[in-house]
Amino acid sequence: MMRGHLKASRRSRIDVGARTIAAAFEPQEMSERDYATVAAFVERVTGIRMPPHKRTMAQARLAKRVRALGLSSFEEYVEYTFNHEQGFIERMHLIDLITTNTTDFFREADHFEYLRDTAIPLLRRERPGIGERTPVHVWSAACSTGEEAYSIAVTLAEVARQSPPFSFEVVGTDICSRALETARRAVYAEDRIAPVAVELRKRYFLRSKDRSSGQVRVCPELRSTVRFGRFNLLSDPIPWEHPMDIVFCRNVLIYFDQPVQAQVVRRLARAMRPGGFLFIGHSETLNALDVPFVQAAPTVYRRA
Repeated sequence: MMRGHLKASRRSRIDVGARTIAAAFEPQEMSERDYATVAAFVERVTGIRMPPHKRTMAQARLAKRVRALGLSSFEEYVEYTFNHEQGFIERMHLIDLITTNTTDFFREADHFEYLRDTAIPLLRRERPGIGERTPVHVWSAACSTGEEAYSIAVTLAEVARQSPPFSFEVVGTDICSRALETARRAVYAEDRIAPVAVELRKRYFLRSKDRSSGQVRVCPELRSTVRFGRFNLLSDPIPWEHPMDIVFCRNVLIYFDQPVQAQVVRRLARAMRPGGFLFIGHSETLNALDVPFVQAAPTVYRRA
C-alpha cells in the first residue's frame, strides 16, 4: 500500500521547512488511494470506521497539515506520514485532526443526576467505607477537552459538600493530545459553562481578571481532583492498579462496528469493580453485545 521512500528533493523541502512557499498551494482533492491509506491507519489504531463518504471531511481537516509541512499534495503528505523517518510525529497529528471532539458541560444531564441521586447512594450502601476510607474512582473515557470530567467532579464535589465525609478521584483519558492540552489548562470560553447552574459556576469556576477575555477557569480545588492522560481504548494497557467504580464512555461506541464495540466494552469491564456503573451515550446500547453488564437504567449499566 505504501509507495516507497520520499525522493531526496521532497525530504529536503520538508526538513528545511519551506513552509511559506508551499502555503500558497492549496492541495488538490485527495485520491481514493491516499484516502484508503489514511482510513486504514485510523481504523487500525483507533477502531474508528472511515467509510468513503468521510473523504471530504478528512480532506478538509488534513489540508492544513499539508500546508504546514510545506507540501503541495495529499500524495506527498501520505508518503511523508507513512514512510518518512519523522512520520510518527505526523501520525499523532493525523489522529488528533481526524478524531471528533464534541462535548459540553453536563451534556446528557440526566446521567449526572443519576450519578448523584442513585449510583453514589447505592455504592455507599453496598460498600461501607467507600468515599471515606477509600475514594470513589471514576474514569471519563474519551474525555475530549475535559468538560465531562469536570462535570463529574462538580457533581461529586457537591456530594462531598452535602454529605461528608466523601472523597473521589477522576481520571480523564483521550486519544487526542490536542484535546488533552485543553483539558489540563481547564480554561474555557464563558459561554461554554452556560449549562452549569449559577450557584455551581460561582463555587467551581473563576472568571479571568481580564473581564474582556470572556474566559473562565476551573478552580484549583476542583482541578486537583482530576487528572488527564492519553489512552487508546483499543490497545493501551490499563495504566492504574485500582479498579474503577464508575466509568463514563459516552458517544464513543457509535464510531465502531459491533465486534470492536464488544472489544472496547470488555476492556472497560476489566478495568472496573464488580457492581460498578457504566454510562454510555443516549444513542448507544449494549443489548446486542456479549459483555458482562446488566442494565440499571436507560444507557446506564452495572458490571456483573
